[in-house]
Amino acid sequence: MRVLMTVDTVGGVWTYALELADALEPHGVEVVLAAMGPPPVPEQRAELARSAAVELHCEDVRLEWMEEPWADVDRAGSWLLRLRDEVQPDVVHLNGYVHAALPWGAPVLVVGHSCVLSWFRAVRGEGPPRGWERYARLVRDGLAQADLLVAPTRAMLRELERHYAPPGPRVVIPNGRRASGVELPKEPFVLAAGRLWDEAKNLESLDRVAPRLPWPVVAAGALDPLRAPAHVRALGRLSRNETDTLLARAAIFAAPARYEPFGLAALEAGLAGCALVLGDIPSLREVWGDAALFVEPGDDDALVAALTLLVKKPELRPELALRAEARAGTFSAARMGAEYTAAYSRLLTAAERLEEIEEALG
Repeated sequence: MRVLMTVDTVGGVWTYALELADALEPHGVEVVLAAMGPPPVPEQRAELARSAAVELHCEDVRLEWMEEPWADVDRAGSWLLRLRDEVQPDVVHLNGYVHAALPWGAPVLVVGHSCVLSWFRAVRGEGPPRGWERYARLVRDGLAQADLLVAPTRAMLRELERHYAPPGPRVVIPNGRRASGVELPKEPFVLAAGRLWDEAKNLESLDRVAPRLPWPVVAAGALDPLRAPAHVRALGRLSRNETDTLLARAAIFAAPARYEPFGLAALEAGLAGCALVLGDIPSLREVWGDAALFVEPGDDDALVAALTLLVKKPELRPELALRAEARAGTFSAARMGAEYTAAYSRLLTAAERLEEIEEALG
């Protein structure tokens, strides 16, 4: 089976796509990646070389969730159809929405990793400003054409249903990761990861509270050149090996997110044996259950209290870390690969039955 999978190089979808390509390989599924957005950086190309993805094609275009991207989105659509003709995929796997409306001529699976409307509702407490009507309409049109909608959590699926009312079949397939295999003694610091300016990640709260904590706070992720953190030790963007080493060393991982449809960084931290302090939002509650401490994203005092509790209670920290590691192990890459393979197979079976019916009708 050959799958044409779209991906972007900006956020966690890149990591998800490479992990999924590796997890699909044992099932005989070949993945051809169609990357849109900024070209992959050298570290991403090194990750690609180590993955099971069989090809990468790139088009430097603005993505559908960016402001005024529509000329580029149309250009990307034409490029994708040319790529389809070259690749001849059995299934099209889109990690975006709008291009599901293209005349693919093959079953189309759409994965809802996030969306602008639910982001604004979670982060700003209101709908998006005027100017996003076209985005909402085109996402709705794309979802109406999808043969299957996948979301990584029930919470994210509910948001997509709320904002776009997708008419077709829907299923939850959680993201998965393999443990890095890096094992190091835990050290006394709090780790955070993500784009430091991203309001959804809410890492600025860690910068505010860092002077009140017994341990230093270290942050890995792209920096905003106009807004350097005042109290967090910001390391900037790290390689995969550097990130895995940092996770293995960190005793505590904090992600007080306002919006996180799944949370790959938290999953990696759980697999690395970190005790977790997370934003109290439905998706993270769904993923982690009783394997993390939760804090209201806007409550700095609660964040300080949770982190200080784990620092001051050394007997609690390893207990919570073990719970997180056990819970993270249930979100394996192998499970993800098996569930996506089953979804692709169902789509192909449905397409074959439809073709048989159409032939019978004449």
